[in-house]
Amino acid sequence: MAKQFDVVVIGAGPAGYVAAIRCAQLGLKTACIDDWVGLDGKTALGGTCLNAGCIPSKALLEASETYHRMQGGMEDFGVITGEVKLDLAGMHGHKDRVVKSLTSGIEGLFKSNKITRLEGRGKLLSNSKVEFAPLKKGAKAEEIEAEHIILASGSVPVDIDAAPMNGETIVDSWGALEFQEVPKKLGVIGAGVIGLELGSVWRRLGSEVVLLEAQDRFLSFADKDIARHALKSFEKQGLDIKLGCRVLSASASGKSVTVEYQDGDGKKQTLKVDRLIVSVGRRPNTDGLAAEESGLQTDEKGYVDIDDNCRTNLPGVYAVGDVVRGPMLAHKGSEEGVAVAETIAGHVAHVNYDVIPSVIYTHPEIAWVGKSEDALKSADADYRVGTFPYAAAGRARAMGQTEGLVKILTDAPTDRIIGVHIFGHAASELIAEAVVAMEFGASSEDLARIVHAHPTLSEAVHEAALAVDKRAIHKKN
Repeated sequence: MAKQFDVVVIGAGPAGYVAAIRCAQLGLKTACIDDWVGLDGKTALGGTCLNAGCIPSKALLEASETYHRMQGGMEDFGVITGEVKLDLAGMHGHKDRVVKSLTSGIEGLFKSNKITRLEGRGKLLSNSKVEFAPLKKGAKAEEIEAEHIILASGSVPVDIDAAPMNGETIVDSWGALEFQEVPKKLGVIGAGVIGLELGSVWRRLGSEVVLLEAQDRFLSFADKDIARHALKSFEKQGLDIKLGCRVLSASASGKSVTVEYQDGDGKKQTLKVDRLIVSVGRRPNTDGLAAEESGLQTDEKGYVDIDDNCRTNLPGVYAVGDVVRGPMLAHKGSEEGVAVAETIAGHVAHVNYDVIPSVIYTHPEIAWVGKSEDALKSADADYRVGTFPYAAAGRARAMGQTEGLVKILTDAPTDRIIGVHIFGHAASELIAEAVVAMEFGASSEDLARIVHAHPTLSEAVHEAALAVDKRAIHKKN
């Protein structure tokens, strides 16, 4: 007799494991199928985010930034460091310990919530059946029955024919987190979120980094003012960002890679590097996720079709996270997982897609939520703008983090906040105040009237809100 559950979740990344935990909390008998295997050959929960994406990259970003700052600039604080040496193996050790602690934590949560963990591949057979193919050698596939099924298989890096990956000299984002030596010269195809973060890590550790970006405009998805400030900053840091470039070919020979590309002027160029990272985006991991006879509807890009409540075309089957429309963000997937679990349990659930924050963990960081000024101009909207520079904030000066600004956009007739964009230190933390304000429908006047502690970086948000009405205190209006 087939195993039976109230809910079966396929995928244990941020969308899947969160959905499984919330289902279990709500009293549903839950199983979660996942086939992640790390470089050590061991299985782990958490998907790409915890094992080969968000978490390990942030660990290396923090470690590399600490190393970079210790190499110079500390004298301004009266700190003389002497010779600073890089222990790359030790840095990887820090990264691996962080990952292990978090994935082990999820394993503990599965046990405490009595979630059945199934290590292997899951395939949707119908709206009530899933095939489970165990990773264990020699184990036979079996059918599992469930009243509800949640598809959360995540995403995988996009590969391009012009630059076939070999796992050594031409790698994806996971491979770029595992270099055992600092490349003398590093090429990155794509100057988006992942490319900038990985390029920043290895630039700080000593690599000469060249990023080839196909778009003519830097960070075309971000606010234009923020992108302009960021580009100047990153170029000053030594990142060679080439826009409007189309990669024609990349070939590995020995320990080097030759990249041929067409530059923004249409001229063919050649770039030789020691390592090449391909970071041109991610695509939904839906290959083999559902049997053809299941009837699951997907679009031409492989995304699972869903309605506003993450329901697929099959009764009782939901899909969340990177396999569905919307930004490929861990926190977006997690909230969808919670919403679906609560929907299954008969509760009222909702995800406000208009106030999902985005972050690029460079230094300085870039964070935003809501509309950009470009979008408002394109819609011929009536809006107002307030900005405030980090350089005018006392705490930022005390920290030596004066680069950046806060930009607030409001609807002119109502003063309601409709977009906030931050470039600067701890932008990833400051953006939370904007998200809360927008979730509650706050106006710039509301933020302006809130008392912010002094001295703090959050005062820059407060002053930007004041600036909307041209009454900022610590800058000229």
